[in-house]
Amino acid sequence: MRRRSGSVPSKIVMATMLALGVGLALGGCARPRDPDTTGSIGLGPETATGTAAQWTERYTATPDDPAVALGFARALRAEGRAAQAVDVLQRTMIQHPNSPVVASAYGKALAEKGDFEAALKVVRGANSPRTPDWRLTSAEGAIQDQLGNAEEARRLYEAALQIAPEEPTVLNNLGLSYALTNELPKAEQILRRAVASPRADARVRQNLALVVGLQGRFDEARKIATEALPKDQADANVAYLRAMLAQPNTWKQLEKTDARRPG
Repeated sequence: MRRRSGSVPSKIVMATMLALGVGLALGGCARPRDPDTTGSIGLGPETATGTAAQWTERYTATPDDPAVALGFARALRAEGRAAQAVDVLQRTMIQHPNSPVVASAYGKALAEKGDFEAALKVVRGANSPRTPDWRLTSAEGAIQDQLGNAEEARRLYEAALQIAPEEPTVLNNLGLSYALTNELPKAEQILRRAVASPRADARVRQNLALVVGLQGRFDEARKIATEALPKDQADANVAYLRAMLAQPNTWKQLEKTDARRPG
């Protein structure tokens, strides 16, 4: 993918969008949120649900619980411990080889670590050509976006939407794909479709808020961010967004943020 001049640096977008969860579910009676779908361009540091230290105790007690493993892996990744997250998810993948959510999380963790070939092998191997799963199809799209293959990524997102029409997590991925190439009006249009769903996560609204703010409509962006989150978190996100947009060159500021991220 040829990045347009002034576009959001791909590392910023992808490092966070692969780490955050927007509502996928494991099979079975209990349907916890999947913490590993595409997430956020970033209105500030990612907020994980609990620290890795807190999850360690739970994981040690119940290592065979896929929901606990997914939560632990997410916390590890939020702390920059991608290799350890891959180890946790690899074990979970062996135990639950037929779970598209686990395969999706494992594939994305591998991509975040930089093992793109392995990541694609995992998600493609778990997906059936005859009865494709939209989670895995969308996950492959996220990996293709990270590889810079925007056209292929968007083809996959559209294929996932054929299986799960107006699924907000897939729309979120598709919108962020356009944000990666600085096609902000298109990204906004798609993210608004995602936000319109009652199943949309607050972090989808965060993404919309940033895309709107980057187009110079800060008051509108602030309103979106405030409506999406508890007041303290919304205030923190608004402050972060205001500081970024106040810079003489917002994109250069984003590049500096990118440079400070590990890996």
